[in-house]
Amino acid sequence: MAGPFRPRPPYDAGPSTGWETGAVHVPPGTPFGVYVHVPFCASRCGYCDFNTYTATELGGGGSQAAYAGHAVAEVALAAATLGPDRPAIDAVFLGGGTPTLLPAEDLARVLDSLREHFGLAEGAEVTTEANPDSVSPASLARLREAGFTRVSFGMQSAVGHVLRVLERTHDPAGVDRAVRWAREAGFEQVSLDLIYGTPGESVTDWRTSVEAALASGPDHVSAYSLIVEDGTRLARQVRTGVIPMPEEDDLAEKYVLVDDLLTAAGLGWYEVSNWARSEASRCRHNELYWTSASWWGIGPGAHSHVDGERWWNVKHPSAYAARLATGASPAQDRETLSDADRHLERVLLEVRLRDGLPLSLVPAAGVDDVVGRGLGVRRDDRLVLTREGRLLADAVVRDLT
Repeated sequence: MAGPFRPRPPYDAGPSTGWETGAVHVPPGTPFGVYVHVPFCASRCGYCDFNTYTATELGGGGSQAAYAGHAVAEVALAAATLGPDRPAIDAVFLGGGTPTLLPAEDLARVLDSLREHFGLAEGAEVTTEANPDSVSPASLARLREAGFTRVSFGMQSAVGHVLRVLERTHDPAGVDRAVRWAREAGFEQVSLDLIYGTPGESVTDWRTSVEAALASGPDHVSAYSLIVEDGTRLARQVRTGVIPMPEEDDLAEKYVLVDDLLTAAGLGWYEVSNWARSEASRCRHNELYWTSASWWGIGPGAHSHVDGERWWNVKHPSAYAARLATGASPAQDRETLSDADRHLERVLLEVRLRDGLPLSLVPAAGVDDVVGRGLGVRRDDRLVLTREGRLLADAVVRDLT
């Protein structure tokens, strides 16, 4: 299933020799998050290029049964690295993969370790991703008891033939049931992930999926256009002509449709691909990414960013486990972002937000051009995209950088 947004920087990285105590610091008074990557899936979806593994792909160490212990070891390493002045955590996000393939007790153990080593800020958001068929009333109740406040279900579609192309295994009817179980368990926030633009998906199919999602009463919806990633089964099928890709006009029509339906149902957009029922329903963890805040990524292949320092872990679970077993950092590479890099990332990410981009960050001529073409409006001292601008967000960025 899809994980949270993880920037893919266009600059080179240097080798990492690991972290020493106090090597990086979260700036005082700024928010801090933790992302925990759980790299296990029951089966591999043909469109997915995330760092995930099925049981048959693993081999060696790094088993699902041992994963919680390895993650806890990295939590201790993170605490030591950030030192005694490390902040409490404002948002935790368990993504993957499918975190809920692990026993709820394992996920609770990881959260308990974060609470022990860092502490959770008052009102902290704690999210886990889940597949609708990977939870039960008992597992959701245990997660809620452990302190999880938010669950994000990978729905993707409510139409059988679309799910088959995506190689998703859940029954569409199971989504509503999973949401109901989450409510009964006491979850404060429930989110659904949708994907549009799957080959063979009609506009009617897409409407069916959005309406089915709304019928379950979510607090938050993410709707992403399908991206055909190099190296995936779906990419090979497209390249060989087995499956056609939709036209750009089709994708635009589906974006307008989902925006209309969600808005009419009381969910407002706050990032180009995300809608929330209220400010409290926004995904605060993803907002850390979009505003270039600091977070530590736990797990194989996880990315971290702390005050302009970025690093990422070795990808394979066995290599990750082996490093931690010897007390070594699992970090594979790291880089220090220049002022120019940090500025570019702010423009790339903040222009996608409903709160907009500070006008001071971009040339006045570029703003004039974007506004003149109806792609954005000036709101106080910020540039905010119109819906046409959201459809052409990448082009807007080019105009502003």
